[in-house]
Amino acid sequence: MKATKTSPKQPSKTLSQDHVRLMNAYWRAANYLSVGQIYLLDNPLLKEQLKSAHIKRRLLGHWGTTPGLNFIYLHLHRVITKQDLNMIYIAGPGHGGPGIVANVYLEGTYSEVYPNVSQNTEGIKRLFKQFSFPGGIPSHVAPETPGSIHEGGELGYAISHAYGAAFDNPDLIVACVVGDGEAETGPLAASWHSNKFGSSAESVGHFQNSHLGVELHCAPAGTSGRCRGSIARLHEGPLHVGAPSRRAAGMYSSFRAVVS
Repeated sequence: MKATKTSPKQPSKTLSQDHVRLMNAYWRAANYLSVGQIYLLDNPLLKEQLKSAHIKRRLLGHWGTTPGLNFIYLHLHRVITKQDLNMIYIAGPGHGGPGIVANVYLEGTYSEVYPNVSQNTEGIKRLFKQFSFPGGIPSHVAPETPGSIHEGGELGYAISHAYGAAFDNPDLIVACVVGDGEAETGPLAASWHSNKFGSSAESVGHFQNSHLGVELHCAPAGTSGRCRGSIARLHEGPLHVGAPSRRAAGMYSSFRAVVS
């Protein structure tokens, strides 16, 4: 009998429904921990009727940027764990701190460094209260955040830091998120051209993501009136990613197709 060769099975380019369900649950948990840091002073799990006494008087941290940062963190976490990658995540958007802190808490690292912020109701209450609060932590990804070397919110330096890290460490994959506010600054405008300094192989190591919004505080964001093509051209050289579907499964699959 003649033996026949069988082609190796190719990995699926889509995530299973169960995988999407679990990742979506993790994303929702990170989003809740993020919004809780911004708003809640007490009653962290909403076991009581919400009262004005539970809400912080002074609110800092941008909820609008947080779900996107959490979504990217989740997918990078998955692919780093799956492929044992050497990767760094640079979050440029200002006041995106609650999202990164939430993820570091969810994965257990925060409680290892700060045992008083424990993995229980009391720990979550302390996590929420300390955010942007006297005697607590800043609203950016400050040095107090485990693993942080880029605070974010400086308005314009995210890509410069990302390319510097990639050029100094050729084996490092740098995932850089650019906020729409800093995208309007001079330092950021110049740093778009950093991809011209590296070889194509080096450029692949820098995954650039623009986190664009329609509104920026009380005025339209500068990027909101630009066509996709003009924004895409800024990314030529690095890998450019688009998410065509807003449905949960479509978003997860789109990101999975890029980060694998």
